[in-house]
Amino acid sequence: MRTVRTGGGRSSPAEQLTFVAMVTSVVLAVVTMALADQIPTVPTHNMSNKERNELKEEAREMFYHAYRAYMDNAYPADELMPLSCTGRYRGVTPSRGDLDDTLGNFSMTLVDTLDTLVVLGDIEEFENAVKLVIKDVKFDNDIIVSVFETNIRMIGGLLSGHILAEYVQKQADVMTWYRGELLEMAKDLGYRLLPAFNTSTGIPHARVNLKHGMKVEALRHSRETCTACAGTILLEFAALSRLSGEPIFEVKAHAAMDALWKMRHRSSELMGTVLNVHSGDWIRRESGVGAGIDSYYEYLLKSYILLGDERYLARFNRHYHAIMKYISQGPMLLDVQMHRPHTKTRNFMDALLAFWPGLQVLSGDLKPAVQTHEMLYQVMQMHTFIPEAFTFDFQAGKKALKALQKHAKVPCGYAAVNDVRTGKHEDRMDSYVLSETFKYLFLLFSDPADLILNIEDFIFTTEAHLLPLTLGQLGNHTFSGVRDQDEQVHMLDYMRSCPSPNKLFPETVRRPLRDLVTGVCPRISSAKRLRAADFQASNTDHLRTVYDMGITMVSLGEGKVQLLHRFHNAKSPEDAERGLIFMQEMVELSNSNSIPNTQLQAVAFKREGEREVRILEAGPSHFGMELVNDMSVEQRAVFAKPAKVCSALKNPEEIRGRIVIIERGECTFVDKARRVQTAGAVAAIVFDNTPNTSINNQQMFAMSGDGRDDVQIPVVFLFTKEADQLIKAIKEQPSLELTLMSVTGLKEKLAASTTKTDTKSSDSKATP
Repeated sequence: MRTVRTGGGRSSPAEQLTFVAMVTSVVLAVVTMALADQIPTVPTHNMSNKERNELKEEAREMFYHAYRAYMDNAYPADELMPLSCTGRYRGVTPSRGDLDDTLGNFSMTLVDTLDTLVVLGDIEEFENAVKLVIKDVKFDNDIIVSVFETNIRMIGGLLSGHILAEYVQKQADVMTWYRGELLEMAKDLGYRLLPAFNTSTGIPHARVNLKHGMKVEALRHSRETCTACAGTILLEFAALSRLSGEPIFEVKAHAAMDALWKMRHRSSELMGTVLNVHSGDWIRRESGVGAGIDSYYEYLLKSYILLGDERYLARFNRHYHAIMKYISQGPMLLDVQMHRPHTKTRNFMDALLAFWPGLQVLSGDLKPAVQTHEMLYQVMQMHTFIPEAFTFDFQAGKKALKALQKHAKVPCGYAAVNDVRTGKHEDRMDSYVLSETFKYLFLLFSDPADLILNIEDFIFTTEAHLLPLTLGQLGNHTFSGVRDQDEQVHMLDYMRSCPSPNKLFPETVRRPLRDLVTGVCPRISSAKRLRAADFQASNTDHLRTVYDMGITMVSLGEGKVQLLHRFHNAKSPEDAERGLIFMQEMVELSNSNSIPNTQLQAVAFKREGEREVRILEAGPSHFGMELVNDMSVEQRAVFAKPAKVCSALKNPEEIRGRIVIIERGECTFVDKARRVQTAGAVAAIVFDNTPNTSINNQQMFAMSGDGRDDVQIPVVFLFTKEADQLIKAIKEQPSLELTLMSVTGLKEKLAASTTKTDTKSSDSKATP
């Protein structure tokens, strides 16, 4: 699902983006959209079956033009150089710096291409290619390679080739000679990558020597890697473990993903892009969905789909909420600081984020995917390559195909466009042109009946290699992690995903999923909707509104209420989306309002005849005076009339100069405070209106304001059981004087008073 990476996850400047890579991303998203809408077999209004078939065959011819150019002029080199029509060999061809870390002198283009041959139905050439790989490809090379690229291209290609070799054995009774040689090669290569995982964090180094591991001088000071580099391992390594029976690969990959998850910023839920593999410190804190981080998000979602491990869906959705909140600006996706998410780090987009709409389609969030894709097409239109914006038909794919033919095709294959402003070619044909670009184009214009594979039974890796969903049925016997508190599953972790077609999760592999929406998960305006901060459980209009949004309330006793949201219970898709936003706000409100014990307030009094001061712990407010240290209010109390103070006061003269006691409900806390402040109260105590609540069975919170800073008096909150003690004492002793103060301040004051009294008592006894 990726576009192009150079130098182990780092991108080249946007103006030097290879055009082939850009088109790959465009085609992928169109393919994914077609699959999501379940329309591959239905001709659009402006493209006939005949035209689609012609384009399918043109895509096939494009593949063979590139494949034969490589095989005739470059094999066994890693890549074809299409302008000079020769092979690119590591250590022989002039170095391109970090970009050459992709190469390992292991015939990368052929390995990367194996499964495309099966998708095209060319079993004869597939068999020939597998024999060549088994005979010629070796890994005992004294070469430093990218762990990331070697994994997605080579291990992914070998595994997919092995899986499809066994598939055609069973389905077509061919390749009966094959005995799992590609799997053994993948295992050999996997073990050569494992030394990179020997770090204190479990996050792998960016590079490793195929022969000597990390024990070479050039890797002695290796420290940095990118989030995508470390987070794009699990699909291939899990498949390798489950196919080979050797658990070490999946164990290492899970550990790397766990370590990355713990490194996210806990407040913003965002990730940086470059980190230190030993210390776990972030080196670059810019957060986005492009260079250095792109396929990490992709592998979170796809790890859930392939392995069935729900924590990866939870993690993906936590990140996705944050991306849509901080990074998404309409169709634009602009990088921010992970620790200061409201601070933009740049005002332009890098090309690698072009994969994002495809991932949104896979997760079911279609409307913003279309918006971003349309914007990307507008960008391409500026550079004359794609003259139309995105549409829901296949004309967009046609434009991509024709653009490749016009701007990238050369006599010896397809050349990268080095500079989109000038159209200048680069002597480069990356292996993913055969692995991804032409595969996606062919699939886009194919009818399922044209294929020997049921594509819906597979998931594509980031390099477009096919892994069967049945791998999840093998069970994960190789990993047993203990989930910490961060791994608790929250209801909101699953709210953003609403995959539209059941076909994405075949019934034979996954439990059936309802098609929750009609084509899209709507993105709606937040105007004229009920906000969590304004919600009152006693307000019948509010209850009716949340019910329409698909939210039901379940009483758990002791004042606890659980809110449950079900998308299909909502009155409409728009109401359902409002429900998701409401629930998100409710959780954020709860998190922001929870307070540590050090901020608790105290309501203290001493009744006649009692020696001890009674201290009732109370919650503070986000408005009004904050009582800290030795600040306090001491005064008699009076009950407000009406008790909830949501209308004009009937006893304002009694309230003046007093601490007023108010019941919760019907209107906001801050509105109550304003009314009693206007009447002259010096402080207010709000008590809960739900039976049996107590600080011993509830989490204390801070009462919310509304952003206006016009309340000057202190206002505190008591749960029901603590309030009952206070109310009883006042009714029995109307002249009772109360003290409002912070709990820590009051305890220090009482401790000092006790010490002073003890000292005086001791002095008295010592006097003759």
